[in-house]
Amino acid sequence: MEGEPTRIMMGVNESTIKGYPHPSISSRGAFDWTLKKIVGSNTSGFKILFLHVQVPDEDGFDDMDSIFASPEDFSSMNRRDKIRGLHLLEYFVNRCHEVGVACEAWIKKGDPKEVICHEVKRLQPDLLVLGSRGLGPFQRVFVGTVSEFCAKHAECPVITIKRNAAESPQDPVDD
Repeated sequence: MEGEPTRIMMGVNESTIKGYPHPSISSRGAFDWTLKKIVGSNTSGFKILFLHVQVPDEDGFDDMDSIFASPEDFSSMNRRDKIRGLHLLEYFVNRCHEVGVACEAWIKKGDPKEVICHEVKRLQPDLLVLGSRGLGPFQRVFVGTVSEFCAKHAECPVITIKRNAAESPQDPVDD
């Protein structure tokens, strides 16, 4: 429809090296690339939708040194996870406001591949942009890649942005 901004969904995650609230190298790189190469000076023509998927721990215990003595202890753990995710999203929302691009951001829990594809189906963005660690075939076998899965299954065009080689950590699985 004429006049409607182009909606770009971005899946963003935290840095495995720096932890929360720092965005991963891949997320930050994909975001910077999107601003520079797609949005450019046409800030009013776009709206960026940031999705952060929190992966529930297999056993549900992030902090093995925590002591849980009451039901409130478990709800405070959930609250803390949500707050961590909000700080991550705050980075991207603040950057959008600095340059004048409309945006929305939200958090879901689950398997990132499945959740991102589900949210694409629900919101029908014009484009999905994902950062990619650029892992070789050997590493991909062990970590699987969200971007590859989404490129095959998301119901919209998908752009994957590889990390800048200069920013890649020694262990490519780190981000």
